[in-house]
Amino acid sequence: MPARLPSWAWVTGLTTGAIAVVAVLGVQADQGTKPTASAGRPSTPATADAKPSAEPEEKETGAKPKESTVPADSGTGRRIVYSLGTRQVWLVDASDAPRRSFEVWPGTVAPDPGTYTIGTRTDATTGSDGVDIEHIVYFAAKSGVSIAFSNAVDGSSPPPAEGRSTGGIRVAKADGEALWTFGTTGTTVRVVE
Repeated sequence: MPARLPSWAWVTGLTTGAIAVVAVLGVQADQGTKPTASAGRPSTPATADAKPSAEPEEKETGAKPKESTVPADSGTGRRIVYSLGTRQVWLVDASDAPRRSFEVWPGTVAPDPGTYTIGTRTDATTGSDGVDIEHIVYFAAKSGVSIAFSNAVDGSSPPPAEGRSTGGIRVAKADGEALWTFGTTGTTVRVVE
């Protein structure tokens, strides 16, 4: 007759198995679909909705109405387009179709119009204004200040800290996740007026 295992051994075995299953599912989720170039106009997945995920209130942010058309002077091909005048970002695929568009809340230091490349990405840190941020995508520097897109971990959109030079361009939480997925190292960022 085989030896009987104590009850704690069964619980330990079940717990270890459950952790393994969760780890495998986590890896599969992390390796999910990524944006890819296509020859034709791709269908828009639910996560690439052209509507912003959070509408900032005009009285609080001074945000202008959202533009649906990518600016004509923003280049071609797969890129991120940032309009200083409308405070809006477009994620544009290789066929020049906008995959997502959303409003942003800029810091006190703005990049000059031009073409940049994403160089560094950071999962999470504390912003220069003391706010916990995530999905930080750096693409420029000006007057010694790094300029990057990011979202606040708590989803807030605080105004820039008074008296500080901040280069953080804040986005809504869902838009930050989309920008993080789209804006891999080497992705072009086109800044227009």
